[in-house]
Amino acid sequence: MLHSFEQSIEGIELPHQFTWPFNYVPHPLCRLAAYSTQRYIESRKDWHEELARGKMFGVLVVTDNDGKPGFLAAFSGNLSGRNSHAYFVPPVYDAQRPGDFFRTGEAVISSLNHTIGQLLSSDEMKQATEHLDTISREAEVTLNRMKETMSRHKLLRDMRRKRGDDNAILIAESQREKADYNRAKKRYRSLIDEARDRVVNLTGRINALKEERKTRSAALQMELFRQYRLMNAHGETKDLCEIFAPTPQLIPPAGAGECAAPKLLQYAYLNGLHPIAMAEFWWGESPRGEIRRHGNFYPSCIGKCKPILMHMMQGLVVEPDPMASVQQQFSPEILWEDSYLLIVNKPSGMLSVNGKTGIRSIEQWAHETYCDTMIVHRLDQATSGILVIAKDRNTYHAMQSQFIGHRIKKSYIALLDGIITTAHGEINLPLKQDYNHRPCQMVADDGKKAVTRYEVIGIENGRTRVRFYPITGRTHQLRVHSAHPSGLGTPITGDELYGTPARRLMLHAEQIEFTHPATGKNISITCLPDF
Repeated sequence: MLHSFEQSIEGIELPHQFTWPFNYVPHPLCRLAAYSTQRYIESRKDWHEELARGKMFGVLVVTDNDGKPGFLAAFSGNLSGRNSHAYFVPPVYDAQRPGDFFRTGEAVISSLNHTIGQLLSSDEMKQATEHLDTISREAEVTLNRMKETMSRHKLLRDMRRKRGDDNAILIAESQREKADYNRAKKRYRSLIDEARDRVVNLTGRINALKEERKTRSAALQMELFRQYRLMNAHGETKDLCEIFAPTPQLIPPAGAGECAAPKLLQYAYLNGLHPIAMAEFWWGESPRGEIRRHGNFYPSCIGKCKPILMHMMQGLVVEPDPMASVQQQFSPEILWEDSYLLIVNKPSGMLSVNGKTGIRSIEQWAHETYCDTMIVHRLDQATSGILVIAKDRNTYHAMQSQFIGHRIKKSYIALLDGIITTAHGEINLPLKQDYNHRPCQMVADDGKKAVTRYEVIGIENGRTRVRFYPITGRTHQLRVHSAHPSGLGTPITGDELYGTPARRLMLHAEQIEFTHPATGKNISITCLPDF
């Protein structure tokens, strides 16, 4: 399970701090470990078809008790229908063992699924549903026909009444028709109620089984979460329920504990190995809607892995969050200011608004300097450029109204990691949050509308400089529209989430144009990028 490096590592200094897994540049030893792992993956011809669809792998560089370095490898989830293979570390908890409570519980749930399916497709349910539909349609047709007949007869009676026919006879005819209609309505109501009761009884059995399935599934999942008892470098152990209890999620997400990183650290701790560096890479095609590039390294996922890893890294000397340390160095440049508005150039790496980490943001800086300020819109942490700040609530709401009404013109400059052959165009790809890989966004049919227009400015050393005109303002819109195969298919340079990390994300809010909420004058601000 512990592998030696195939290539010489002479001259490569061991890291003094463990990798901050949510924002990192892979250590040279991790790159060598990943290369060896990828060679092994390629040698497994029996996995090629499955891995072509894509999977995340991870490597962990460790030292043994004698200080000798080696590495471990892991995959996320299952591979070839199994959660354990000889080259890779085992799962934190093996729910596939014969006789395991989870497999037994799954068998009960599968039996419920089978029974529910049988009831839904049974002849009895089909006949009951068809009979209810038939009697309902018959009632509607018959009663409507009777109403039409009654209306025609009423008109005829009105004509006869004008001719002097006996009014008592006409009233009797009317009453008789109404009585016939009410009897028919009552009879059909009874027939429909009887047919509906039959369907309800059958549906009730199905719903009871579905509720039992739901209850059993939830209890089984929680019991499974309790089996994932994860260690840290201090030797302390917590299960997934304990780890996620203090988080906003409260309950672990499905698949928690099955990613590569927790498997690697758990194996190292259990076997007396000291973790010194870690990296995860994607192998194969990108999942539908998501953006993953074959062979690229990626940060650990926030939703499933961050609470787990923050526990498991306790006791290790861990690198500081690079974005946290970078942000402390920055202050925004003031581009334009009057009594109502403040427009600044936000540095790449600085938050727009306060987050949960307590890291300094533009919002905090503005409050310290101007007191009652409000951030009108946001830029991604990694994006630099023009940001508008209101100095009072009325100005804020007036500017918000212009943003919501798409009356504000904005443009961005980006450098893309490749050559775009079309001179201009429009990208229309709906977006929603990728909950398993927050803060990433994904393309989805049920996402929010996201539209971007673009024009190519020029080609620079194999990269394309592009000007973007976002029509909507979704999170990571320009980044996803650039990287996704259905967009430009070329990520923005330095995009660690959707492309390849570099010194910074080469995306800059270059220009903004709007109507001043107090003076009514047209305001146009331009701020050129530093790349």
